[in-house]
Amino acid sequence: MSKKTKKKKFDLSLLRKVFTYVKPYRLQFISSLLLAIILAIFTPIRPYLIQLTIDKAISKTGSIPTWLHIFISGDNLNDVTRFIVSVTVFQIIFLLIETLTRFTFTFLTSWLGQAVVKDLRVNVFNKISHLHLRQFDRTPIGTLTTRTINDIESINDIFSDGFIPIIADLLSIIFTLATMFFLNWKLTLISLIPFPILILATYYFKETVNKSYKRVRNAIAALNAFVQEHISGMAIVQAFAAEDRERKKFDIINKQHRDANISAIFAYSVFFPVVEIILALSLGILIWYIADRKIDAGLLVSFILYLNQIFRPLRVIADKFNVLQMGMIAAERVFTVLENQDILPPSKPDAYNPSTVAGRVHFDKVSFAYNSTHYVLKNINFKIEEGETVAIVGHTGSGKTSIISLLNRLYEIQEGEILIDDVNIKSYNLDTLRSNIGVVLQDVFLFSGTILDNITLRNPAITEAEVIETSKMIGVHDFIMQLPNGYHFNVMERGNSLSLGQRQLISFIRALLYNPSILVLDEATSSIDSESEMLVQKAIDKLISGRTSIVIAHRLSTIRKAHKIIVLDKGEIKEIGNHQELLEKNGFYAKLHQMQFAEEQISA
Repeated sequence: MSKKTKKKKFDLSLLRKVFTYVKPYRLQFISSLLLAIILAIFTPIRPYLIQLTIDKAISKTGSIPTWLHIFISGDNLNDVTRFIVSVTVFQIIFLLIETLTRFTFTFLTSWLGQAVVKDLRVNVFNKISHLHLRQFDRTPIGTLTTRTINDIESINDIFSDGFIPIIADLLSIIFTLATMFFLNWKLTLISLIPFPILILATYYFKETVNKSYKRVRNAIAALNAFVQEHISGMAIVQAFAAEDRERKKFDIINKQHRDANISAIFAYSVFFPVVEIILALSLGILIWYIADRKIDAGLLVSFILYLNQIFRPLRVIADKFNVLQMGMIAAERVFTVLENQDILPPSKPDAYNPSTVAGRVHFDKVSFAYNSTHYVLKNINFKIEEGETVAIVGHTGSGKTSIISLLNRLYEIQEGEILIDDVNIKSYNLDTLRSNIGVVLQDVFLFSGTILDNITLRNPAITEAEVIETSKMIGVHDFIMQLPNGYHFNVMERGNSLSLGQRQLISFIRALLYNPSILVLDEATSSIDSESEMLVQKAIDKLISGRTSIVIAHRLSTIRKAHKIIVLDKGEIKEIGNHQELLEKNGFYAKLHQMQFAEEQISA
């Protein structure tokens, strides 16, 4: 089988996937196809009526079709004046009906496209929200944004400007050609002599524009990824005076986008004049052929109109086919996301779903790698009893944060097992598991919206009164009330209107409000000032009271009260014990403590 055949089959398969989203809208889809057929039937009628009117006005004779007698009954159609007036009135009414039908067809196809796009976009977002986190490690955010917005919007064109409109145009051409052959097959063949040239020009135009549009889509994805990344990291760009260097990189990507568009524009600039020339050539051949032959004037005029009705859709049908192709390319990218199987499998109906979780944690011979070659955790073994506070320390890159990611199944382990209350976490209902593990990260992410929205995550089951009560419990209420509008203060994108310490405090309220059985604090005080740290430390004391807590700490001074300290280095556990025991061992932890104490003395 040739590559070309394979590509065709693939496209048809992809089109079938797109049309599975049309099933809920079968009525609208069938209606649009019926309207396309009706419009195609309407197409040759007006030129034929003009032909009859001219012939009647000139020769005063000519047969009147039976169907016209049905629509214009009661008038003496043999009278020239009555005939012309009646047919003119009929044409005006017919034109209004045709216009209304065309409006309905255009609106219905566009509505259908938007309905499919809505459903697709929801499915894509839902899919993205369930992907394994490693997918976000590998894929730029701008690329996923393009898939969710730009590419899905292009799928709308399959319906509004692609598949159904192409069918409508092809049917119009077929009905027009059939009418021409019925009226005079010789004249039809003569006038279509230049037609092969048009087909050849259309093919080259389609191929050229298709290649250009592919380049345009790739350039758009690259632009989105670049802009998204650099807007997020603008503080770094400006801090290192890299504006000019990054602008030059952007300029290169932008030029690629421009060049791809210009290539498509050039193809349009050549193709449309070529179509006009071929149309003129057809008309010239037609006039030349009838120069020395007796042809009714009405037939000549109708054939000129018919040729325009054939060439007009052919001018745009190649463009519509490219729109269809671009929609298919976009659909291929979108379905690549939808068919991505790198997700956590949904919880089984019989998944373990306890009403309460005590909070005992057991890592049993756990090994984990983000890729198959480099293990970041190797044979990790430790237990945490209910209500214990355990600290995890180690150099940057030792695997501390990876342990948190594994505990709530953001990543899957390669070896060993993780148990909570002596049950493998893979057996838990995923929602139950994660709702019982509260995580406060070092880099707190806040969404655009109010403080209240960010604390409740827009969960309607949580009232403002409950939020206020929780805030007072950990001593954060006064800080929030000092802000404009209090709990309704807009934190802006990523919480940029708040300090790091303030964002941290909001995340504490959020964690406590959901009342998790296991609390994880990931270096919660490592990057805030001393004043904020005192407030944060008080909040932490409230948070960890009476619940199993895992504290990842950079400052060793903050974990002296921990029941147990786990020392990690290069993905392996070096020591386990409390603060005093580890100092007395004079091992890895003692060296870390000495180094940090020396750094604090120097900075002081």
